[in-house]
Parts: sequence; structure tokens; C-alpha cells
Amino acid sequence: MAVQYVCRHCKTLVGRIDSPFVSEGQLGFTALTPEERRDIIAYDSNGDVTVRVTCEYCAEAMEMNPELRLVGSPLQ
Repeated sequence: MAVQYVCRHCKTLVGRIDSPFVSEGQLGFTALTPEERRDIIAYDSNGDVTVRVTCEYCAEAMEMNPELRLVGSPLQ
């Protein structure tokens, strides 16, 4: 199973874990509500997982410009 972390705003690959031994509990997925899981985690047909996060660049841009949070795709 591969887990890739991708920025939900700019689509930049933030990181990747390639390990068949990592569990959802170790990744912290079990601490999420079902709604958060649907919003953050996508499962591929081959068993890979994509986790949508916010990269440092986008987090900083939104912190400096809070109005960007009101736009659907502010940093594409």
C-alpha cells in the first residue's frame, strides 16, 4: 500500500509512504470522523491511498490572505 499526501489547493505532492506494513491507526486515520475521512482520504482501486492536506506554501498564503478561504480553489 502506498500513501501519498497531496496539497488540496495546489496539488503538489507533499510526501509519500511506500510500505505494506503501515496501518491506518499508525497514520492517525482512526482519529478522524467519517465525514473527515470522506473529505481527506481517497482510496484507489489498487489499494493506494491519497490524503489531501495543505502544504506549507498554501497554509502561509491563506494565513496572510484569509479571504482565500472563501474561494473554492484559491491557489491553483
